[in-house]
Amino acid sequence: MDDLRQKYLDLVAGAADEATLEDIRLQAVGKKGEVALKMRELGKMTPEERQIMGPKLNALKDEINAALAAKKAALADAALEERLRGEWLDVTLPARSRRLGTIHPVSQVTEEVTTIFADMGFAVAEGPQIEDDFHNFDALNIPPHHPARQEHDTFFMHRDEGDDRPPHVLRTHTSPVQIRAMLKQGAPLRVIAPGRVYRSDYDQTHTPMFHQVEGLAIDRDISMANLKWTLEEFCRAFFEVDEVELRFRASHFPFTEPSAEVDLRCSWENGQLKVGQGDDWMEILGSGMVHPKVLDASGVDSTQWQGFAFGIGIDRLAMLKYGIPDLRAFFDSDLRWLRHYGFAALDMPTMRGGLTR
Repeated sequence: MDDLRQKYLDLVAGAADEATLEDIRLQAVGKKGEVALKMRELGKMTPEERQIMGPKLNALKDEINAALAAKKAALADAALEERLRGEWLDVTLPARSRRLGTIHPVSQVTEEVTTIFADMGFAVAEGPQIEDDFHNFDALNIPPHHPARQEHDTFFMHRDEGDDRPPHVLRTHTSPVQIRAMLKQGAPLRVIAPGRVYRSDYDQTHTPMFHQVEGLAIDRDISMANLKWTLEEFCRAFFEVDEVELRFRASHFPFTEPSAEVDLRCSWENGQLKVGQGDDWMEILGSGMVHPKVLDASGVDSTQWQGFAFGIGIDRLAMLKYGIPDLRAFFDSDLRWLRHYGFAALDMPTMRGGLTR
């Protein structure tokens, strides 16, 4: 019995891998192993001999099994140690760059626009997206018969039958925010109003919901010259070019007088927009001097104060600057598109560090 114990304990101690260890287990304590064969011989023994040999054989079997388990654990530990040495990583090395989230182009451009106008002293004003008739139309000098007040152009909120109160609408522009800002703060005033607006339209260049930013400056001696300088500085900073050229064309908006649509000199080469050079002109925004009726409706004395206003489509700016061909893709929720056109979550635009990096 002692020779059998020593034989298998030595074999277990010298096993180099788990396959060899399994062979030893079968030789020792398997169904046809030496210990199993010894235990079968118990039936041929007298009761007195079985009382002596039975416990000895069970103890031998337990001892060999314990040695096998210990050796298997030791081999597993050695294999893990070897793997750790092979896969070791120095965590003090600089990490590989990893993109943490993606910013939508509309959000990126909104941040860029806000950064530029903040540098020129404009505060950000906000207002509700569901507006009443006064702030969305009346205070902006939009007459009752104007097409913008018809259902084919504007989303009206549901009213119960017999409800004669003025209707509420999904705001068609962010100009109501200007009205609310003047009513609350008075003059002088310098604000921009970015946000969602809603129109009943849908094609490659129009969607029922889009994004707009409007600017308003009210003071005693403001003129169209101030408006022109502001827009030139904005375009120069936004498109990140040294020179821009703007062209003002007479137009008509109910809330400004005089009114002007603004074109930007540019060129298209191989489908790429180049700002400030070329023989083409591209319309980018509408603007003008605030109509006296709008000032009076907002509690500002039009005989003492005057100012300019402008409105720009944020989605259109994003399409122009970043080469996005279809406006509808902004709202498709396609992660592949967002990974292609999106911006790093921590890459905030600044005037000193650059709008885009």
